[in-house]
Amino acid sequence: MEGKRWIEEAESHILHTYNRYHVVLDHGEGVYLYDTEGKQYLDFAAGIAVQALGYGDREYNDALKQQVDKLVHTSNLYYSQPVAEAAGKLCKASGLDRVFFTNSGTEAIEGALKAAKKYAYGKDGRTDHEIIAMEHSFHGRSLGALSVTGNAQYRKAFEPLPGIVRFASYNDLESVKTLVNEKTCAILLETIQGEGGVYPASQAFLTGVKSICEERGVLLILDEIQCGMGRTGQMFAWQGYGVKPDIMACAKALGCGVPVGAFLTTEKVAQASLKPGDHGTTYGGNPLVGAAVSKVLDIFETRGILAHVREVSVYLEERLSRLEKEYPFIVGRRGLGLMQGLALESFVPAAEISQKALEQGLIVITAGNNVLRFVPPLVIGKEHVDEMEEKLRRVLDTYL
Repeated sequence: MEGKRWIEEAESHILHTYNRYHVVLDHGEGVYLYDTEGKQYLDFAAGIAVQALGYGDREYNDALKQQVDKLVHTSNLYYSQPVAEAAGKLCKASGLDRVFFTNSGTEAIEGALKAAKKYAYGKDGRTDHEIIAMEHSFHGRSLGALSVTGNAQYRKAFEPLPGIVRFASYNDLESVKTLVNEKTCAILLETIQGEGGVYPASQAFLTGVKSICEERGVLLILDEIQCGMGRTGQMFAWQGYGVKPDIMACAKALGCGVPVGAFLTTEKVAQASLKPGDHGTTYGGNPLVGAAVSKVLDIFETRGILAHVREVSVYLEERLSRLEKEYPFIVGRRGLGLMQGLALESFVPAAEISQKALEQGLIVITAGNNVLRFVPPLVIGKEHVDEMEEKLRRVLDTYL
């Protein structure tokens, strides 16, 4: 079989840092993926919240093809029309003032941390500033991003990690207050924890953290890499809370498949932090990804993607809550918009459910401590939610 051959080829040459499903995906159409054997899969993972527009979107594809024929890369030594357009549209969509394009979400976090430290250094000339991050958080796998990732499993083998980072309990404002001191330069958190188990911040927590930052002259950094770009029905999840960050990281659906991320800042932070020579990237923000970001933001606006997410997410929540009530081993549903999780009892492993769902032609992934994670393309319809429920029930029924 062709798929088996490619799996063997990959295992012979690719560094084994992933335990991959034994499926070779070949192409996609709409919200469906197809493997090399022709089997169809309903996609409720979207490449880990990346493929917001699904697969084969003609308008998006044509924009990339046109840019490929014009210019793919020049470096950041020169200006580029696609990147300038993308920057303007992203700043407008976010309400922030300055953007730095990166190749990934991890790099966006790295840049955000550097901007915060440089901002603090500019105020007092000290180099011993501290970051407060959250337990059970995930911000990436580079050494800098690992330093603020609150999961010992990811950190242990690579310690000591750079910087001084203190970890507070997510949604526990008192735990944050006890850690803030005169060295604190920034508080970093995901507006919705993704890898940690799909936990949205409470309104009181996010508002309270913002108040602490304003009172103590500390910067608020929000990681919207997974929960941003329309997934909650707002362009960025924090907009639904009315709590604006000083620095924000985003990626994943920002380019809907091309490798692009970004961190954005207010004008105040931009003017007092990174200067020429402080930060850079060879590939980040090249004309190709600029064209992708620009087109994605256009499509979100012209097709009313945010309104669609708000409508269909209510339906998804209803169906997932119904599953929670009917299956005693589902112990909770949580999330916002099209970022949802079902928590399971330990005797029903989420990874096993994910594998069995794949056999049924459904792609759904896991998160945190035994949680099924649902982050489908933002263009799914109610009929796709029904199909997902039908396929998932076939798997869940085997545990009754």
